[in-house]
Amino acid sequence: MLPLQGVKVVEFCQVLAGPFAGCLLADMGADVIKVESPDGDLMRQWPPILDGYSQYFASVNRNKRSIVLDLKQETDKAAARQLTLSADILLENFRPGVMAKFGLDYASLSKDHPALVYCSVSAFGQTGPRASEGGFDMTVQAMSGVMSVTGDKDGRPAKCGIPIADFSAGLYAAFSVTAALHKARSTGQGDHLDVSMLGSMLGIANLQTSELFGTGRDPVRLGSAHPMNAPYAAFCCRDGYFALAAGTNKLWESACEAISRSDLPADPRFATPTLRAQHQDALRDLLETEFVKYDAADLLQRMNARGVPCAPLYSYSQVLADPQVKHMQWVEDITLPNGTATKTVVSPQRVSGQRLGVRRPPPALGAHSAEILSELKDRS
Repeated sequence: MLPLQGVKVVEFCQVLAGPFAGCLLADMGADVIKVESPDGDLMRQWPPILDGYSQYFASVNRNKRSIVLDLKQETDKAAARQLTLSADILLENFRPGVMAKFGLDYASLSKDHPALVYCSVSAFGQTGPRASEGGFDMTVQAMSGVMSVTGDKDGRPAKCGIPIADFSAGLYAAFSVTAALHKARSTGQGDHLDVSMLGSMLGIANLQTSELFGTGRDPVRLGSAHPMNAPYAAFCCRDGYFALAAGTNKLWESACEAISRSDLPADPRFATPTLRAQHQDALRDLLETEFVKYDAADLLQRMNARGVPCAPLYSYSQVLADPQVKHMQWVEDITLPNGTATKTVVSPQRVSGQRLGVRRPPPALGAHSAEILSELKDRS
């Protein structure tokens, strides 16, 4: 039995932040019903498209059921209301005010269903001067400060390579609704949860905001380096790059021993993690003069033998082929609704030692409409 088995979630979401939250709940056993317009989630059109079905859509919509409801039609709007009143959790990521137009806002639903946990995911929050503004992952990354600290010191502003604003908001949403569900089941009182992409980005920026609050200075771009610790970056070696995180004095001494430079810890510039961070340009130049004598595999073996955290710089094809990923069974074969065989990365958590795989393939648009409407009739 999975942790959220028996929990019913209705998802009025499209593209990424909201659907990712729904996927996390579905992976944990919840019955997640994805409500889509006749045109479907926009993400269904996003490449790569495999014989007419989006691989990207599939990646965050496994283990869900899909129902098509046209909320501009009174009968479908009534069905949507009936569906939400039968649920434990509602997820939505429209702009603030849109759900109220359909009578599906928290204030309207909670009158008849006070235990409903209702989560609104948006770019900036449900209230405030920017509440009505839309946002995409990149624009929120830009505004949140992330692009001011991403990339090389003298480079152009760069976003994080993955849609971190969408995914962090989805994680906050999934955590929030499970916490609120515990309260609702204990007290009979639900909540309206306001999760924003901007707030989520600030919520995970503790290192950067602490630097600002503590020093009065804005953090800056450092490439792969760390503002308060060194060596803690990607370094050039003979055949490419490798990552090294010798974040304590003991690890720093071990790293120096690995390359036969046990004299370096005696340099007063490198006596502490803070001093090494302050002089990390000189430190990098000095270390890379030594590292270029070795291949990455040799350096990794030397560092690992001494317990120094280090890693190869993988591409996605390389990391997915790593023996640890294979051991954890994080990649699973799936068959899309159109019959196309592909692969997907499943939930990384394990529950009582068991992996959380694909119980339902990602749905075709409206694949479960008749089934879900029949369940509502039986309930009434």
